[in-house]
Amino acid sequence: MATKKVSRDAGTGRFVTEGYAKKHPKTTVTETIKPSKSSKK
Repeated sequence: MATKKVSRDAGTGRFVTEGYAKKHPKTTVTETIKPSKSSKK
């Protein structure tokens, strides 16, 4: 299973681009998200 990395601004919690996160490492957080298993009926 593949994981997905997302970056957020630490102050506002808003999603930011990976390029922005690399330029501002002190104010951003990169999270690794595992895909959840969705149950279909």
